[in-house]
Amino acid sequence: MSFFGMDCVKKKEQELERKLRANDREYNLPFKYATNAIKTSKYNPFTFLPLNLFEQFQRIANAYFLFLLVLQVIPQISSLSWFTTVVPLVLVLTVTAAKDATDDINRHRSDNQVNNRKVKVLIDRKLRSEKWLDVQVGDIIKLENNQFVTADLMLLSSSEPLNLVYIETAELDGETNLKVRQALTVTGDLGEDIEKLADFDGEVRCEPPNNRLDRFMGTLTYAGQKYSLDNEKILLRGTTLRNTGWCFGLVLFGGPETKLMQNCGKSTFKRTSIDRLMNVLVLCIFGFLAFMCTILAIGNCFWELNEGSQFTVFLPRQDGNDAGFSAFLTFWSYVIILNTVVPISLYVSVEIIRLGNSFYIDWDRKMYYSRSDTPAEARTTTLNEELGQIKYVFSDKTGTLTQNIMTFNKCSINGKSYGDVYDYTGQRLEITEHTERVDFSFNALADPRFMFHDHSLVEAVKLENPEVHTFFRLLALCHTVMAEEKKEGELSYQAQSPDEGALVTAARNFGFVFRSRTPDSVSIVEMGQQRSYELLAILDFNNVRKRMSVIVRSPEGKLSLFCKGADTIIYERLHRSCNKLMDVTTEQLNEFAGEGLRTLVLAYKDLDEGYFNDWKQRHHEASTLLDDRESKLDELYEEIEKDLLLLGASAIEDKLQDGVPQTIEQLSKADIKIWVLTGDKQETAENIGYSCNLLREEMNDVFIISANSPEDVRQELRDAQTSMKPGEDSVFLPEGTLGKGVKVMADEAVNGEYGLVINGHSLAYALERSMELEFLRTACMCKAVICCRVTPLQKAQVVELVKKYKGAVTLAIGDGANDVSMIKAAHIGVGISGQEGMQAVLSSDYSFAQFRFLQRLLLVHGRWSYLRMCKFLRYFFYKNFTFTFVHFWFAFFCGFSAQTVYDEWFITLYNLVYTALPVLGMSLFDQDVNDVWSFQQPQLYVPGQLNLYFSKKAFFKCALHSCYSSMVLFFIPYAAMHDTVRGDGKDVADYQSFALLTQTCLLFAVTIQLGLEMSYWTAVNTFFVLGSLVMYFVVTFTMYSNSMFLMSPSAFPFIGTARNSLNQPNIWLTILLTSILCVLPVVTYRFLFIQLCPTINDKMMFKVRQAKATPAPPPRRTRIRRTSSRRSGYAFSHAQGYGDLVTSGRFLRRPALSRSSGLTNAGRTTTGFSPMGRSAGYSPTGRPQNAKVPDVEVTSLQMYRTITDPSL
Repeated sequence: MSFFGMDCVKKKEQELERKLRANDREYNLPFKYATNAIKTSKYNPFTFLPLNLFEQFQRIANAYFLFLLVLQVIPQISSLSWFTTVVPLVLVLTVTAAKDATDDINRHRSDNQVNNRKVKVLIDRKLRSEKWLDVQVGDIIKLENNQFVTADLMLLSSSEPLNLVYIETAELDGETNLKVRQALTVTGDLGEDIEKLADFDGEVRCEPPNNRLDRFMGTLTYAGQKYSLDNEKILLRGTTLRNTGWCFGLVLFGGPETKLMQNCGKSTFKRTSIDRLMNVLVLCIFGFLAFMCTILAIGNCFWELNEGSQFTVFLPRQDGNDAGFSAFLTFWSYVIILNTVVPISLYVSVEIIRLGNSFYIDWDRKMYYSRSDTPAEARTTTLNEELGQIKYVFSDKTGTLTQNIMTFNKCSINGKSYGDVYDYTGQRLEITEHTERVDFSFNALADPRFMFHDHSLVEAVKLENPEVHTFFRLLALCHTVMAEEKKEGELSYQAQSPDEGALVTAARNFGFVFRSRTPDSVSIVEMGQQRSYELLAILDFNNVRKRMSVIVRSPEGKLSLFCKGADTIIYERLHRSCNKLMDVTTEQLNEFAGEGLRTLVLAYKDLDEGYFNDWKQRHHEASTLLDDRESKLDELYEEIEKDLLLLGASAIEDKLQDGVPQTIEQLSKADIKIWVLTGDKQETAENIGYSCNLLREEMNDVFIISANSPEDVRQELRDAQTSMKPGEDSVFLPEGTLGKGVKVMADEAVNGEYGLVINGHSLAYALERSMELEFLRTACMCKAVICCRVTPLQKAQVVELVKKYKGAVTLAIGDGANDVSMIKAAHIGVGISGQEGMQAVLSSDYSFAQFRFLQRLLLVHGRWSYLRMCKFLRYFFYKNFTFTFVHFWFAFFCGFSAQTVYDEWFITLYNLVYTALPVLGMSLFDQDVNDVWSFQQPQLYVPGQLNLYFSKKAFFKCALHSCYSSMVLFFIPYAAMHDTVRGDGKDVADYQSFALLTQTCLLFAVTIQLGLEMSYWTAVNTFFVLGSLVMYFVVTFTMYSNSMFLMSPSAFPFIGTARNSLNQPNIWLTILLTSILCVLPVVTYRFLFIQLCPTINDKMMFKVRQAKATPAPPPRRTRIRRTSSRRSGYAFSHAQGYGDLVTSGRFLRRPALSRSSGLTNAGRTTTGFSPMGRSAGYSPTGRPQNAKVPDVEVTSLQMYRTITDPSL
């Protein structure tokens, strides 16, 4: 695991250009460049207390309670003791400070782990081991194989030929295939000579720190010469050195100025929608509190004027205390008494609930990935309930949906398809891990990890089928892969993309082993025989050509051009004789595409010696032109890549992570919309969309937006809208705003299901202010959206667009540094941890190892957390409003004197002891249905998206319910005790007895209400509920005992009240009556509501009660085989290939070891061979294996000798 820090530091003065000199710290010091240390912590031991308290009192609730505390120490207005506020306030501040301290200690540890790594730095003409934090701009450092790159470096020299280094960029982009970087020749000559490196005094001028991962511009001035620097000369922090012995680099950017840290995105404090709603409600409650206090203050003024004068005889007023001043003091007194409408314990409880639900995620074994020993992790504790409200999921593709592992799956050669397995009846079998694998033991150079199941293909190779041999010969020759052989027979390939590596590995296993290359030759082992082909030209791949060709001369002197590329591109360049073979191959390509495979078409032609010499001369002249070089070369490539003869096609599987299609299907059923934002090509992304069930053949249409001008993009978007919803123009809901005048875009219903695929060029136009609403409207009408070739910035822009205009909760999930900005922009960010790197995880709110765990995170943990939090808030406001409103009614009977209706100790302990644990038990353990039913019925997730469980409407209902309950709790005991005497004739109706009765009725009423709210009773819940009632009576009898009164008469004035009152039957009958009257309307309302208009939860819980057992697992969705003409992505490198590098005129690697043939049963020695598995001549269409496709014209290749088995 690697940690590179999370947060960027504050920017200093804007830097316009970076200027530095190698090996000269004195020269570089005045520029005040950042060191290589990173700092993500906020506090140190001296600043923690003042800073943390300052931050905590910026929260309106904490400041409010501090204000109350100040009021309570003023004797003229306080009727409550100071400890009723100070105890909970200190508790809140302490818990929050402890949590902040723990988080900051972890950040310190992370910083120290990174900053204290060691690297070799050239100082005073010696290599010294230094900590990362001591590395400075302008230093020369030495890196060794498998070492993390310390800072952003300019590559100087390496151990590899041509000064190459191989790096893994998983931390940056999630891709595990290796990239190549190459140093300048002038610096490469420095080698590892310490003296030469110490004398190197080159000056670099380059761009200032920025977050562009794919671009670098600068110049190196050395020995009077100026050299251009680009991205190919730079090693970025966050990458890892692979397959390279050592390299030296010059530090250009350090610490927070590296591109990795610049990409960290703006760290924002994320708050849930419930938090935002709570802020609004708390402000409303403050307003309502002021309104109640004003009414009571006015009541006090009138009472003082009308009734108070009668008391002045024996209670004389102080000088100047008239009725108006008394009302003013009463206002503040009631602010103190009624402050429990916003109890401080609410915030403590919310933090505890969130922390507990976070632990459930951390402890969930069903989200633990044993293969990499990676558990799920809740990296934040403040967003759990938001997981139950997600409407849009934005996902990366490579490394998130897919494993970024390519496997050679199927192929078509000369019209025959290979790769499927059939039984003896001709039925196609599903390939599983138990299916018999092809035995490659005849080939000592085969890759043991390669798996293939169709035995007929290896039989065709052994039977020397000429088309099959040429097919694999092409795969072994037409590529830019580099081979490494450290031990005899142990080959490893370095490919620009995993696709190329998979194709070369397939050829290797089928007996055509690519062994080594030089700038002008390629050595392969063909069926055990070492052969060297002269490499005459590489016509390299790029995104426009979508193909690659090589021209080679065989050992026999035969000139051939081998070409592979996208089907549409190759088909345009085929000879007329291939038309019928092309039709057969197209049908097979459609079948491959239907299975989500990435396809390439392979073709070849033989060249005339004279023509080629003439072409080569013109090619040389064009390649040396200064102007219009690219177009001239393209013309020459077009000229020679004509009249090709079709060989067949390959099909590669970009392996999805386990469970991805099922997860996407489940989330779709939960009405969660999934958008894939990827840097991959359109074809690749589209077919991954099909293979993972995001796009489906059953969809009415899939719109492709690929225009290259704003007008065309707008038109394509409008055409799509018209197709989905003819004649509709309205975009906005007339009501509802997101604040600051931003209108909420409505969800529009469309007939059918649609998909949208848009490429990076079109997206750039679509995200412009004038068109963003058109794009958003079109995209939101679709079931699935795929954005291809997008930059990290565009990913964040798309997320922000949805957040801005949809008002929906968003989640972004990714695995690389290019996903960090998207992860930070979304309401919730999820990082995929594992082999792809940790940068996304460091910036995320939640992390786990596999995409499939997302459905459990949302449908189980998210839904439960949201449900529990909503139940908690509804119940908490109910019990506290009920508690507080009783004070309001009592004020009309105590002369508005701000006397409390309850004992002070009850007021202090009500929220902290008597009602704390039961509501926490419900909020931590309650669940409407278990996790199995949650998966079985994903529709249960929808109410969270619509905020049905807690909203302003629900809050208003809760307040009305509390108002009714408080009237019952005050007036029923009041009436019951009015003019009442005990059985012995003594009076019952004293203030203390009334206070005890009222608070006991209150506790029973709110406890019964809690029981009605709870759906899932556990032993813990039951213990908390009953234990709290027992605790109330134990504490009450203790507080009201003689011993406590004697210890402190002023603190415990209710002496004997409990034992004198609670032994009366009428007291218990009053408690029973008030409890029934409080819950009766709730039970009635719920009964009628469930009968007349039940919610989905009501229906589901009824079904669960009927089932009384765990349901059977849902039936597997059968894959619908697509037969459309959509083609899979051109399985090739994502960037321009290594063609120029391969032919650059110097050996790429040192001479390889002496080689044996590597094949034990080679070439023509097929005596005694018996077909394995499926018969060598069996075909699903009934044709013999080696028979030609009917009516396909014979090509020159098909005239080769074909071996057939007489037994066929």
